[in-house]
Amino acid sequence: MEDELEPSLRPPTQIQGRILLLTICAAGIGGTFQFGYNLSIINAPTSHIQEFTNETWQARTGEPLSDHLVLLVWSIIVSLYPLGGLFGALLAGPLAITLGRKKSLLVNNIFVVLAAILFGFSRKAGSFEMIMLGRLLVGVSAGVSMNIQPMYLGESAPKELRGAVAMSSAIFTALGIVMGQVVGLRELLGDPQAWPLLLASCLVPGALQLASLPLLPESPRYLLIDCGDTEACLAALQRLRGSGDLARELEELEEERAACQGCRARRPWELFQHRVLRRQVTSLMVLGSAMELCGNDLMYAYASSVFRKAGVPEAKVQYAIIGTGSCELLMAIVSCVAVERMGRRVLLIGGYSLMTCWGSIFTVALCLQSSFPWTLYLAVACIFASILSFGIGPAGVTGILATELFDQMARPAACMVCGALMWIMLFLVSLGFPFVMEALSHFLYVPFLGVCACGAIYTGLFLPETKGKTLQEISEELHRLNFPRRAQGPTWKSPEVIQSTEL
Repeated sequence: MEDELEPSLRPPTQIQGRILLLTICAAGIGGTFQFGYNLSIINAPTSHIQEFTNETWQARTGEPLSDHLVLLVWSIIVSLYPLGGLFGALLAGPLAITLGRKKSLLVNNIFVVLAAILFGFSRKAGSFEMIMLGRLLVGVSAGVSMNIQPMYLGESAPKELRGAVAMSSAIFTALGIVMGQVVGLRELLGDPQAWPLLLASCLVPGALQLASLPLLPESPRYLLIDCGDTEACLAALQRLRGSGDLARELEELEEERAACQGCRARRPWELFQHRVLRRQVTSLMVLGSAMELCGNDLMYAYASSVFRKAGVPEAKVQYAIIGTGSCELLMAIVSCVAVERMGRRVLLIGGYSLMTCWGSIFTVALCLQSSFPWTLYLAVACIFASILSFGIGPAGVTGILATELFDQMARPAACMVCGALMWIMLFLVSLGFPFVMEALSHFLYVPFLGVCACGAIYTGLFLPETKGKTLQEISEELHRLNFPRRAQGPTWKSPEVIQSTEL
């Protein structure tokens, strides 16, 4: 009977859930899905692109490239992705302020379209430089979307679902990684002749976002606090929440607007200059660095060699690697459900603690593999367990810190800082990992163990719980933590400190 109801007679909660779900999917498919997808599809055509590079150079000069130069060109192609991500992260803040959250995600697809064109015609044009430029452009797109998508979703969701909705970004990242691994199979687009289509397939999720996101509402917080448009804010809330009572949520938004009244959007360097933001910035820097330096990328990189040594047939290794990506996707979904029940702190502490445990066992297993061959199977189990532990906490919770810990005026700048930091760390890890592996051999995971332990300890000591609180309540609690001596006095509203009178 429910299907026979007129749209206007359907329950408000059903309409709310549908619009919110569509908003999550539309933002995610062209957002963090693109990041994970483009991160993983480059692995399948590695040898094909290297052969194409050598053939192209030989056709131009009459001489083939040496092996180390081919490897150098390939390294540049791979490293241009995080470099583009850094540029995109720096671009995300101004875009989010100037165009708004939704329009920024839409405009961001320009980079995807240009990159897909370059990838698709690179072999016909005989230019590996087009692949380089394309990787740079998809990196810029990923840098923009990874910062704006959590901001957009976190500002659009009700406080009871804010953590779960914002953590959907991690689900789409893991889904993108798995889809990239699947599409890159030899039976699909992993064929030696199909690699231009494989790289250009990033156009598909971009086209889906361009078709769906314009039909969905802008962030209500942006409309009210940044634009001052109460009517547009109310219309967006009604679409996202249904026709229920919105008075309480509007009142909370007005309180947040009053707290930001007369303030301009902060610039990234200003975040480091004010004591009122000290704990937020420190948490962002420490936990953002920990997520990239915790060794999860190492597990992915080391997985194929461990699988081969454990006796997995060469033809089946690609399917085993898909299993690692599926583990992260599974735990991202579980953590999305658990975050509003268990809280952010529990997931972060648990995730980093478990990664420390599995990493220690992984190191012991590698050291004993020559004496006890069965320890290779233990190492395989540790790879899956570590990726599962990463997915349950650090992968998702870290991405929502900038949304929850900073107010409306500082949030875009915080996302820029967090994004730039993560991309720099990803670039350094990609660049330094081969040397770390060569220098430390079986003890290569030891430095990452220290990072995981520090991440768990810092979260337990310094990160406040934000579960079930409005963004204004979180700001007030952080203010009390930053100024403990003033906690008993009247609420201090101004974010500015007059240096000449502070003494």
